[in-house]
Amino acid sequence: MAKPAGIPVFPPHDEPSGDCVLRRLLDEEPKRAALGFPDAFAGGIAHRLDISTSGALLVADSPEELVQLREAFAAKALTKTYRLLARKDVRWSRNHCEAELAHDRRRKKRMVVRRGQNTPHRGKWMPAETWFERLDGLLFQATMHTGVMHQIRLHAAYVGIPIVGDALYGGGPTPEGAPQGMTFYLHHVGLVGDGIQTTPVPLPEWAMVDTNTASEDA
Repeated sequence: MAKPAGIPVFPPHDEPSGDCVLRRLLDEEPKRAALGFPDAFAGGIAHRLDISTSGALLVADSPEELVQLREAFAAKALTKTYRLLARKDVRWSRNHCEAELAHDRRRKKRMVVRRGQNTPHRGKWMPAETWFERLDGLLFQATMHTGVMHQIRLHAAYVGIPIVGDALYGGGPTPEGAPQGMTFYLHHVGLVGDGIQTTPVPLPEWAMVDTNTASEDA
């Protein structure tokens, strides 16, 4: 299933009747409401994307299939691929980040990178690993097997390529002329592994580049 930028996956807490991916899914397939999916994965939606992030969502067709999908997530058996537009340039074309992440001690909706033993945080540190590769200019591809909240956004900022428009992590304000509903430039291409694969979704115009012809030294 394809998620557009600008809407949440599940109903927002402050507007339960607001537009979201779940509501659209149930409008198209009302029988899903009676299949017995747990509330955290209503409709069979197996994972989440940030409101501004567009792209592929993995959706189970039964509670039994959902269990299998969640087991694959827990086992880190799935490779998730994203594209992002960086606010800043760097000298490298490839990078690998293994910085642990945790919740910010003071700001509920923000995460922090572990920079040392005494980095202020809330809760436990979570392992996270991301690979970055330049595709063209400031367009990068990011892949990961883990799935910590805001992982791509925070790791990108940590290695010097904050995402354009991601004010929470150094990407500055959303540029004028950004696509409707988009706050920052991040797209989920899809995930694959362990016999599981999301249905391909079209790339937004800003994220398009042929990976077969992208420069090795860009």
